[in-house]
Amino acid sequence: MEQQERTFRIGPIRPPSEADSLLLQVTNGCTWNKCKFCQLYRHTKFKAYSADSIKADIDNIVYQADIIRRYQTPLGAWDIDGLNRELGQIPSEEERQCFYMVANWLLGGGENVFLQDGNTTALSSGRLSDVLIYLKQAFPNIKRITSYGRAENLSRVSAEEYAELKAAGLDRIHSGFETGSDAVLQKINKGVTQQQEITAGKNIKAGGIELSVYFMPGVGGKGLTKENAEGTSHVINEVAPDFLRIRTAAVKPGTGLYEDYQNGQLTLCSDDEKLLEIRTIIQQAADIDTRVVSDHIINLLQGIEGHIVLDRRKMLDMIDGYLDQPEHEKRLYQAARRMALVNGPQDMKYLDQSRIDQIESLIRAVPDPYGWEEKMNALIGRYI
Repeated sequence: MEQQERTFRIGPIRPPSEADSLLLQVTNGCTWNKCKFCQLYRHTKFKAYSADSIKADIDNIVYQADIIRRYQTPLGAWDIDGLNRELGQIPSEEERQCFYMVANWLLGGGENVFLQDGNTTALSSGRLSDVLIYLKQAFPNIKRITSYGRAENLSRVSAEEYAELKAAGLDRIHSGFETGSDAVLQKINKGVTQQQEITAGKNIKAGGIELSVYFMPGVGGKGLTKENAEGTSHVINEVAPDFLRIRTAAVKPGTGLYEDYQNGQLTLCSDDEKLLEIRTIIQQAADIDTRVVSDHIINLLQGIEGHIVLDRRKMLDMIDGYLDQPEHEKRLYQAARRMALVNGPQDMKYLDQSRIDQIESLIRAVPDPYGWEEKMNALIGRYI
């Protein structure tokens, strides 16, 4: 008799902060799927999986976990050679991937779970609560369960329903607000309003769930850079999310924004303008308990991190220190960063001369300021 495969669904994306989390797919795709900056789910029809289907996946994770735990000693050490032998005996590539994920998760402590895909909260709160309770019963040592949620859907969930989800085990929601400006939201066809973002954020926080929102400097283009910064600043001050995550806009071929760019309907922001948008939000932050997080390679200054009020001066000084540099020095750093050669300006002194010469050659080849920003946009697009 053929043995049943013990697999579970794994979606395509997760936040960088969930790198060590177990990934459990409860929906597939995105309910909206029309944002002009995104092409991830263009050819994927949205589907919300049934509670029974998700529970079956959890059962398969439990099955894999039981096998993996046989290779842990009473003192907590792991027999890595034994795990690799076990992995090598699994006939199916899909099942090997599932085993590998559960093993890495358990070896890392088995504490955090991320529910995929792009809009987990499209599930009814009752169905999601049912799944959360089942997951926590299967793995009582879980410390944090997180999911993505689209602001438009999130705004239709009450604070009381969020409290129920919190009680069932949901600890944090990530939401791509991208901007707080209605003008920019319309330009990128986000399908949500500033007020819906505020309603969603306030209800989530009132329900006791952590909120992590994403901001895209430059996504509205040069013509809406002021609105992008000030509109987002307003939303952040109204909602006071736990985390404000920076995701620098990149205009990629195949997206609606790229078509706008090609047609002359969108002028790219410079890196300086994107930094000034971030600076405005930090400068205008009220007395809120929000942490700025810059945890992606597409961000020019990844060191812009800290409490938005307590670390305000440090972050503003970092931005101003870069902006005050001569244009040539900024270009050297821009290129080095966009080529993934450095993590921050402090690393420039470690570049060998051959790399410096390579960047100098690129600078000479692209003397036009807007042409330079186009080149930088193309470079960061590789990381999305």
